[in-house]
Amino acid sequence: MAGGVGRRFGNPGGKLLVPCAGRPLMSWALAAFDAAASVGHIVVVCRPEVRDEMLARAIEPLHLATPLTFADAGAERQDSTISGLAAVPAACDVVAVHDAARPLVEPATIDAAVAELRAAGPEVAGVVCGQPAIDTLKLVEVGERGTRFTDTPDRARYWTVQTPQVFWTAELRRACEEARAAGYLGTDDASLVEHAGGTVLGFEAPRTNIKVTVPEDLPLVEALLRERR
Repeated sequence: MAGGVGRRFGNPGGKLLVPCAGRPLMSWALAAFDAAASVGHIVVVCRPEVRDEMLARAIEPLHLATPLTFADAGAERQDSTISGLAAVPAACDVVAVHDAARPLVEPATIDAAVAELRAAGPEVAGVVCGQPAIDTLKLVEVGERGTRFTDTPDRARYWTVQTPQVFWTAELRRACEEARAAGYLGTDDASLVEHAGGTVLGFEAPRTNIKVTVPEDLPLVEALLRERR
């Protein structure tokens, strides 16, 4: 998923082609999926006007062994998911949806999440990478005097989620179709599957699989990538 415009990052050209540890940011995630044994095809969902630049700067220099195709990004995240699913080969019964702005994902995490779904069988619709919440969480109300804390929920009942989010392809397609028909707008792909009644399991992945959202995230990600290399 490479269709965002990176407004919070503040770069007019977006963040996915920003240099990071010697490569464009999105190249790291592409390289990880190329190296994952469970991946047989890669679909890059992006805006048509940046496709040629992404291909020239972030994809062709990697010399990927895995077949790759493009799909056009949509107005909303789930529109982009629908577009990407349309480009998934019919033989792929499992799809792993990943944010291109998460460059620290590792091939072992991808393979383990896919294996977790296959082991769970068809009664489980998806497996989502994440971790139990460790920060204290607050419910808030925003009023004239600012942001007021109204409650402190038990964090033991909460997870923070990442990508990849791995689903049976048919289940994610069904969930997207139902969301579109109902006018439901989800916050991530798992929320679409949950809305359609599917069971989604959490898969505990490394906490280092962080997303680059604002410029302050980039030095940390770059340091972790250089350390890994």
